[in-house]
Amino acid sequence: MKSFAVLLALVASGFCPQLHAAETKPNVVLIFIDDMGYGDIGPFGSKLNRTPNLDRMAREGMKLTSFYAAPVCSVSRAQVITGCYGQRVSLTGVLSPGSATGISDKEHTVAELMQAQGYATMCIGKWHLGDQPDFLPARHGFDHYFGIPYSNDMLKPAKVNGQRVVPLVRDEKVQELLLEDDQDGITARYTEEAVKFITENRARPFFLYLPHTAVHTPIHPGAQFRGKSSNGRFGDWVEEVDWSVGRVLGTLRELKLAESTLVMFSSDNGPWLVKGADAGSAGPLRGGKGSTWEGGVREPTIAWWPGKVAAGSVNDAITGNIDFLPTFVKLAGGTVPTDNKIDGKDISPLLLGQTKESPHEARYYYSQYKLEAVRVGPWKLAIRPQTESLGKGGLPVPASLDKPRLYNLETDIGEQNDVAEKSPEVVAKLKALALKMAAELGDGKPGPEVREPGRVANPVTLYPVVADAKKPAGKNKAGTNFMP
Repeated sequence: MKSFAVLLALVASGFCPQLHAAETKPNVVLIFIDDMGYGDIGPFGSKLNRTPNLDRMAREGMKLTSFYAAPVCSVSRAQVITGCYGQRVSLTGVLSPGSATGISDKEHTVAELMQAQGYATMCIGKWHLGDQPDFLPARHGFDHYFGIPYSNDMLKPAKVNGQRVVPLVRDEKVQELLLEDDQDGITARYTEEAVKFITENRARPFFLYLPHTAVHTPIHPGAQFRGKSSNGRFGDWVEEVDWSVGRVLGTLRELKLAESTLVMFSSDNGPWLVKGADAGSAGPLRGGKGSTWEGGVREPTIAWWPGKVAAGSVNDAITGNIDFLPTFVKLAGGTVPTDNKIDGKDISPLLLGQTKESPHEARYYYSQYKLEAVRVGPWKLAIRPQTESLGKGGLPVPASLDKPRLYNLETDIGEQNDVAEKSPEVVAKLKALALKMAAELGDGKPGPEVREPGRVANPVTLYPVVADAKKPAGKNKAGTNFMP
């Protein structure tokens, strides 16, 4: 019903499917990795992980070197799907299995807007915007869904056998209950589903959202890749992700779809540093997952569209995953409805080489509803204490509006040298922008322009679990921590 309402709105604004039928609509593929750091792939400086397919993707496309996500996964995925900062849609933390909240059906999702333009749509992988039926992908614009709908460490004891499992969902039904070791094959299964979807829809425009479970802990590379890298099992899984990217791009080439398909590769947040050898690397950036230091939210991102995106190009303008929705919809020939304000901007002129400038006035770094920093050009101002990483010990580095910290990311990408006292005019400008955004979205609590999330009464898990399944974080048999 909601997709039909969106279509009616588009028709009222002048959109007519028949008038656009003759136009060539590009296919869009978004490959989204979980917990991959800025320094985990070759194009962004990794010397540990072999990523030949991503290396080629970067040679044939564009690296976006100041591309931002969010500190944790559900927030980042909300930004992809709605084009808004997670705070605007009240998705500010990590959703647990059986949560009563999730994505609202009042939001216009990227999948719904692509559907309205005649696209086949599918989500394959980690959704993490709620596991109740009202929140699942098929209710929000995706024709089909296949995947583990939340983090792969959120295993719970199944009532049927008492074993700790995660659900593998097909559309809205649990297809299988996966033991932890069953996750060894999940990247390959996602990849084959992606290839099948592309192949079956090669004669019409399609939008594929491929949010991998990899490389979130517990780490589970496939048998073909296990022990093959020089960076332990984490490196093995990065290299399997690279293989998956190669399969997707190879399929597009084989089907003669490469020149009519935009492929974007990115990650949801930085590396989970507390996981040690099972964590990735932020490269030259400071901090990791859970933080608003650059290493927590600045992601390795590549755009590939042969003949349209310039080969071997690099752009350091401020962009982010809030920009996916308006960009994809614009390229599809659509218009983003204006009844819900979004934060994203159309960055297709940047991707197509028509400009090198960011369409954003500023970039805002939120943790929950706390605005911790703001960036304009090379300047980043921290106005709240910042922690280094989720779950990592140590005191936050202090900052406040009265005594902020300022970094020039162009000359100090690692955020080591506070130059606030030397640049009072820059500090004043960024403080003014921070106060403006805090008045809109909030600073410590929701602001006046925050919208309600989706809510359901009496939520249940996707599969029956034992009564005492809700317990503190512990150890699974592989020895890695899980989040309850």
